[in-house]
Amino acid sequence: MNLRNVAIIAHVDHGKTTLVDQLFRQSGTFRENQRIEERAMDSNDLEKERGITILAKCTSVEWSGTRINIVDTPGHADFGAEVERILSMVDGVILLVDSAEGPMPQTKFVTGKALALGLKPIVVVNKIDRPDARPAEVLDEVFELFLTLDANDEQLDFPVLYASGRAGYAGPTDDVREGDLTPLFQKIVDHVSAPDLDPAGEFKMLATLLDRDNFLGRILTGRIESGTLTVNDPIRALDVNGKTVEDGRVSKLFAFQGLERVPVETAKAGDIVAIAGLMKATVSNTIGTPQITEPLTAREIDPPTLSMTFAVNDSPFAGKDGDKVQSRVIRDRLDREAEGNVAIRVSETPGGEAFEVAGRGELQLGVLIETLRREGFELSISRPRVLFRDGPDGREEPYETVVVDVDDEFSGTVIDKMAMRKAEMTDMRPSGAGKTRLTFSAPSRGLIGYHGEFLSDTRGTGIMNRLFEKYGPYKGKIEGRQNGALISMEQGQAVAYALNALEDRGVLFVSPGDMLYQGMIIGENAKPQDLEVNAQKSKQLTNFRASGKDEGIRLTPPRRMSLEQAIAYIQDDELVEVTPKVIRLRKRHLDPHERKREARKMEAA
Repeated sequence: MNLRNVAIIAHVDHGKTTLVDQLFRQSGTFRENQRIEERAMDSNDLEKERGITILAKCTSVEWSGTRINIVDTPGHADFGAEVERILSMVDGVILLVDSAEGPMPQTKFVTGKALALGLKPIVVVNKIDRPDARPAEVLDEVFELFLTLDANDEQLDFPVLYASGRAGYAGPTDDVREGDLTPLFQKIVDHVSAPDLDPAGEFKMLATLLDRDNFLGRILTGRIESGTLTVNDPIRALDVNGKTVEDGRVSKLFAFQGLERVPVETAKAGDIVAIAGLMKATVSNTIGTPQITEPLTAREIDPPTLSMTFAVNDSPFAGKDGDKVQSRVIRDRLDREAEGNVAIRVSETPGGEAFEVAGRGELQLGVLIETLRREGFELSISRPRVLFRDGPDGREEPYETVVVDVDDEFSGTVIDKMAMRKAEMTDMRPSGAGKTRLTFSAPSRGLIGYHGEFLSDTRGTGIMNRLFEKYGPYKGKIEGRQNGALISMEQGQAVAYALNALEDRGVLFVSPGDMLYQGMIIGENAKPQDLEVNAQKSKQLTNFRASGKDEGIRLTPPRRMSLEQAIAYIQDDELVEVTPKVIRLRKRHLDPHERKREARKMEAA
């Protein structure tokens, strides 16, 4: 059978996963009456909730006698490590671009990786049925992007299709509004070359994805670069330096068929397969015959730029919600995560009670924390910190390219706020329909926690996209949160009478009946200083004052924060307590005397 290996790459929310759904339907992968969920490739709960692809996934469809292995890749920059590894498995890419938004920061990132590998893209201008579509300008922008990324002549001569992934049609001209995806299937077969690999050589494969199965253990996915593999064959895993990781046997061999992994007895060069049977081998290892000594080249991964401390939850309420609270259990889980996710780096802090977790961005680390809390973990999380490095001219920090689309009336506010965060504007242009597109080069430090404020400033209409740009000179001090915290003095239940008296002090984060403890942050002070308050104080009862009067108290609804908002909100002396049921803000030192001692030390330093 003919074989094609292709990846779908695009900026987040440009329609990759929806397009793959239609490829499934139209290739006959699903039965006519089979009930399938929308965005079937987003199988993870968090992917479904957030509407983004987090994990790269392999699938396979058959069309007119050709098997097409398709890899659906994440579109968000924080999960770029997945994209980088996957591209080494394929012989071509489908670049999907929104017909209104055009190429965005992540489009540039993934396309640059694909072009550097010599892959020839098929450009699909998607969502052609949008009322604000501007296909001709978008195509020009794609061509300019390819020139900027030093594409060769063959790559610049890319085929173009116009499509609606949701409606399930594609065509060669931008006025297409009906039909099916036959033109896309045909273009993949004609334009993407079949794998030119040697099935007679010795077996070699680069492990690209790592998965776990409760019965089979580790499952490593990759493309066979040479040779043939059969179940029960002896195999060896080498690390990137050629050192033997382990020897073993192939206990199970899987190929991909639709959304399923199906067992096969044998596979040959060019096939994308999953192997079970190894206990230690991981991503970027070369798996081959026991005789191999030279590893395959593994792609260099962009470095982590942000870190957080994951510590044991030591609040008075520790262990009430979760069943995984010990540092040993947390360490084992983080080590497992780092094995499969090469963009994450885990190191132990002195004392062994906390772990430094470095990653590519707030979203990636936020997704990891959310995953852990759903698994029953309790954690204390620190404010994100950027990772500095020493450059030729001194200390350097990570910078990001920030592309912002806002209504014209809000552009001034956004420019002012970005300037306060030491960002430099590199481009400003109208993007149509009363909107302006602003491009900045900004230190990552200044962007921590800005997204929520940005949405408030633009009344929820602004769109911000960020992408790692470079390491550059340290920009100096950037002002953080301007307001102090309201801190609970006592442990116990919050009382409506006390909260009513505190409303004048600032914005509350808690409701009557919530359990509080000493050192917990229960609100934001209207002034810059922290303020200790008593939220458990109840009305003194006399013959003249009845307790029933409390029923007349009307409190403003508290501000409830999501996990990402909480992590972005806290200062360096604060933590987020994360459990399966609640997210609380707290001071790092719960005892007020200890806090004062620590503050004096910091001032002296």
